[in-house]
Amino acid sequence: MADEQNPQMPTDGSEQLFSFGVIADIQYADLEDGYNFHRSRRRYYRHSLLHLQGAIEDWNKESKTLCCVLQLGDIIDGYNAKYKASEKSLELVMDTFKVLKVPVHHTWGNHEFYNFSRDYLTNSKLNTKFLEDQIVHHPETIPSEDYYAYHFVPFPKFRFILLDAYDLSVLGIDPSSPKYQQGMKILREHNPNEELNSPQGLSEPQFVQYNGGFSQEQLCWLNEVLTFSDTNQEKVVIVSHLPIYPEASDSVCLAWNYTDALAVIWAHKCVVCFFAGHTHDGGYSEDPFGVHHVNLEGVIETAPDSQAFGTVHVYPDKMMLKGRGRIPDRIMNYKKEEASHS
Repeated sequence: MADEQNPQMPTDGSEQLFSFGVIADIQYADLEDGYNFHRSRRRYYRHSLLHLQGAIEDWNKESKTLCCVLQLGDIIDGYNAKYKASEKSLELVMDTFKVLKVPVHHTWGNHEFYNFSRDYLTNSKLNTKFLEDQIVHHPETIPSEDYYAYHFVPFPKFRFILLDAYDLSVLGIDPSSPKYQQGMKILREHNPNEELNSPQGLSEPQFVQYNGGFSQEQLCWLNEVLTFSDTNQEKVVIVSHLPIYPEASDSVCLAWNYTDALAVIWAHKCVVCFFAGHTHDGGYSEDPFGVHHVNLEGVIETAPDSQAFGTVHVYPDKMMLKGRGRIPDRIMNYKKEEASHS
């Protein structure tokens, strides 16, 4: 490609290392267009599949092959369960993904749990844990089977961590289980509303049923992986359906215990970027510790004449998000190492 060897481009820190695709909230259903809960935004249930096909075509044509695609959750809409079409719709979307020439990592969101139990998902094609990296001689970095999380290495010195934002939740689990009771206890302590999906009157509006949180066990595991990455000078990208930084998200969309997740991340220097979905509106903010929080605009609320996906190009000193349609371009510089004598 002629443009790849541009003599005007400086060489210091600007050589592209690898790239990956990002897409969120496809929420496919074989339904006429509808509206969101507040009837303020249109949802294009059928067209979301065409948007996905367009994204895959684009990714397959990238001049430098992607290492992978991150699918940030809510792959099919909860309406499928009502019409007994969950398996059929999932099959249709997964067949569409088969055309993609690179691996896709699937995150689980609330709509996965509206359609399927956690046990079903664990045994489904949406479980991409088989793509994980195992760090030899570091058993503490192996995730538990109690939550759906793992890490992998797309390129030397870069580690991606996929988190389970519904590890604490009342969705997709048996109401008689201790885990459900724990989730319900947390929810009821913070949300007195009869309708648990309503944030009305809440001082912490994230405590609604369609959100969830991270167990202490998962956060301890995350801490161990980040400790390893710090020691080995790795840069880390974290992926979650739910966002964790208030400046980049509507507060009603945050993970229940987002502050706990931030505390773990901020105790380390290796994390450069946190990708989430869920909000549909998108959002972005760089936090005080130099972590870039990117909430992707959702495919489901993207008009037929637009698009909503991106490709992230990774360089030694930054990541560049090239957005399509509703998703804006972003340059995300890594924070500079502070001089040790300061």
